Amino acid sequence: MGPILIAALLAAAPAVPPDLAAAVRAYDEAQVKGDRAALERLLADDYTLVNSAGATETKAELIRDYTAPGFTLEPFTVEQPIAKVWPGGAVMGGVALLRGMDGGKRYEARLRFADIWAKRGGRWQVIYTQAARAPAGG
Repeated sequence: MGPILIAALLAAAPAVPPDLAAAVRAYDEAQVKGDRAALERLLADDYTLVNSAGATETKAELIRDYTAPGFTLEPFTVEQPIAKVWPGGAVMGGVALLRGMDGGKRYEARLRFADIWAKRGGRWQVIYTQAARAPAGG
């Protein structure tokens, strides 16, 4: 999962700093593993998610969802990667087919997403995510 994403991002934008690439990989792994401590570290306290239903969520709500009993997220690959980097900030995104279980029910969603990253206090954190349904092949 992680190496595929990093390779795609580096191919899309060779200027991705190694510490940002490592943070992106750690964030993807934290989501898949439901790793509360890593999510706490990698999401900014003022984090906002606008999910594919158009609803907003806070850092606490996202962490609650990803660490809830019965919630799983299978490893995923980011297609059509987007990487835009500037001093102290970045947009990292693309399209991913997300699959897993939630509340005993199987889910599958193909989403186009953009994570906005900021380097604060010497470390990269996600400050905002926008996700929208993506059509098959698009």
